[in-house]
Amino acid sequence: MFKKIIMALTTSTLLVSPILTTQAQAQSHGPQHRQEVSRTVVREKPNGRTVVKKQTVVRKDTHRRWAKGQRFDRRYATNYRVINNYRDYRLSAPPRGYHWVRSGNDAVLIAVTSGIIGAVVGSAIR
Repeated sequence: MFKKIIMALTTSTLLVSPILTTQAQAQSHGPQHRQEVSRTVVREKPNGRTVVKKQTVVRKDTHRRWAKGQRFDRRYATNYRVINNYRDYRLSAPPRGYHWVRSGNDAVLIAVTSGIIGAVVGSAIR
């Protein structure tokens, strides 16, 4: 009798374990940068009733994380501008064939011809 109980528990854990691992994997690969905005709207109707609506909006963080060696595409840069006055932002002079650009609050050093990123200075622009 004791063997039957142990065998039943063992088979049930073997059957359930793939389901648990797939659920954990699905949760871990979700969007990492999300912003949830909740708001409550209260309205009073002429008949004296109060209507309360709660609404939650989930927004994806559109800020791109640039890294050295990636190809820079200005379509994905927020607030894209070429930085001509790099000394004002305490940036070094760009080498020949490179220029500094702005993406959000980051300064990115880009090769003019290929678009490859040479350096990224995070939060350089305030």
